[in-house]
Amino acid sequence: MAGAFYLSTIGQIMKWARSRSLWYISTGTACCADEVLDTMGCRYDLERFGCLPQVDPRQADLLIVCGMVSYKAAPHLKNLYENMLAPKYVLAVGACANCGGPFSPEFSYSVVAGADQIIPVDVFVPGCPPRPEAIMNGLIALQEKICGQESSHF
Repeated sequence: MAGAFYLSTIGQIMKWARSRSLWYISTGTACCADEVLDTMGCRYDLERFGCLPQVDPRQADLLIVCGMVSYKAAPHLKNLYENMLAPKYVLAVGACANCGGPFSPEFSYSVVAGADQIIPVDVFVPGCPPRPEAIMNGLIALQEKICGQESSHF
């Protein structure tokens, strides 16, 4: 059974490495995008978690959805998600991306009631707008989810 131990250890190392090197692409349409930009800045520094911004979705494995998603933008968001290579993860940031926020379908006819109606979301970050600390906690929760650990952050 030494081979089984070796494969399980290699699998754990691969999960750990994958969770610590998340290259992301971000969509930002509202004030939550400003908070993500703050999180990328030198005070909070997402790069210390191994998160690097990418331009091409084929190079990214994390999609950060910030702000509301309109019905007109929904096909483009789905196309962006489908162009990402597997394994791929989604972080929905803010009340607008989670449930429509103040632009929810009860008040507006043009906004989707959450990004999870279009693409599968792994971690929801609450807030309107969420603080950079909350975005970092969401990222840590995603890292724990990738490693297969029980998340205690949300």
